[in-house]
Amino acid sequence: MSAIQLSRRQLLGAAVATGGAAFLAGCGDSRQNAAPAQGTTLAYWDWYVSQAPWVDNEIKLFQQANGKTTIKKTTQVTDKYLDLVALAFRSGTAPDVLLLPTKPKLETHVGEGWLMPLDKWATPEWRSRFPANSFVEGVNIFGGKVYSAPFSGLAPALQLYIHNGVFKEAGLTNPDGTVLIPKTWDDITRAAEAITSKSGGKVFGLGFGNAQKGALPWLIELFCRGAGSPGGTQSVDYRTGKWAYGTDRNYADFLALLLDWKSRGFIYPNSMSISDEQARAFFSKGRFGMIVGGVWNQAPWEEAGFKDYSLMTLPSPTGTPQGFFYGAPGSYLMGISAKARNPDQAWAWLDWFYSPAAGKRWVQGGYGLSVYPENNDPAGVTSPTFKQYVAMANTALVGPVPAIRNPEIAKVEVAPVQPDLPDVAAGIYTGQLKDTPKALKELEDRLNGALGEAVSKARGQGLKVSMDDYVFADWDIAKPYTTKRG
Repeated sequence: MSAIQLSRRQLLGAAVATGGAAFLAGCGDSRQNAAPAQGTTLAYWDWYVSQAPWVDNEIKLFQQANGKTTIKKTTQVTDKYLDLVALAFRSGTAPDVLLLPTKPKLETHVGEGWLMPLDKWATPEWRSRFPANSFVEGVNIFGGKVYSAPFSGLAPALQLYIHNGVFKEAGLTNPDGTVLIPKTWDDITRAAEAITSKSGGKVFGLGFGNAQKGALPWLIELFCRGAGSPGGTQSVDYRTGKWAYGTDRNYADFLALLLDWKSRGFIYPNSMSISDEQARAFFSKGRFGMIVGGVWNQAPWEEAGFKDYSLMTLPSPTGTPQGFFYGAPGSYLMGISAKARNPDQAWAWLDWFYSPAAGKRWVQGGYGLSVYPENNDPAGVTSPTFKQYVAMANTALVGPVPAIRNPEIAKVEVAPVQPDLPDVAAGIYTGQLKDTPKALKELEDRLNGALGEAVSKARGQGLKVSMDDYVFADWDIAKPYTTKRG
């Protein structure tokens, strides 16, 4: 799945599940909207909290157009989503339609018989409304059968948000009075120092909410990608085909900078114990001047009347991004359960969800970019902050995808490692792990060992795969990657 279009839930879920990622789309308690017991009722699961207003509106419009079909929505707790989905399938209580877990790979869910092929409805004509290369074997097609489709357009997964009022109070402005947007690591240090100092310690430079273990890895992801680490926290460095937490010095350098910010009192002190939702609320109230998150931040802020912020992405030591967010041709988001009681009605809801009209409302609401380029016209966006996000599209590039070059690599299942990245990051931040380079190298070795073992196991099962499948030595990380097969 494209790292570019990963939601808040996906970014966090990937971190918890694999130890190599820490990204996401709204997390929160399980929520349901009751449905009247008449006609056909479809059970639908997602992890969307920030995006719930859009989902609820689409459900309302869908039900108006399909009077005999009712959608019963359940929004599951973010970091338990995979476990809850797996339990539901194994117990025979799976929803009819669901957002698909990002880990393990879609190939695994298909192999377990969880999902229904969509080919009966996803005809060539239906697929033709999507951009070229939206349906790819090994990504959302397996054995020639379609199981899902892309929803979002390529876009930066994470941004640094700046509270304009806090910056102005600290004197962080340009000569014309506009906010001075930091671009380099040093700029951010100076801004954090000015905010903390000029407020007398009442306002902090930076805050985050790591209670669900995702926010620290988001910081690592954003800053290290900007410094030129193309794997970020999401994948191996495809130039070498290996995880690089210990050998790529950007990771240790950034964590040293983060610890420096902490020691100097620039970071909101309760950041490790509050949730991301709490952190976003505190940011909007001006308790700290900067926070890392995704586009999912924007809609709830603006709905609450908070619009006094700016954003940028990929801060780097030099001020010019050295690495980018990388996505794949093709991706997936929603699927239909193999046990769906009313497959045709389930398809009708999936088709509505994926419609160009729904995608246009997604963009107009400021929730993200649509897979349909015509929906991403800034002229249709009223929010000036969301326009800033749309303008960042050039920070998202197509990158290498091993499963496209060799579809059998999608069948390689890598076991999670412990401790994983969220644990290691928390240990370093809290001081439980004193030797940062050592901790990162040990994490790197665990992840590379798990990958090597998975490949060896797959070869023993007759799959034609090797570690070379993860190596793209010709990749220029500053340019879109042209997929090559064979």
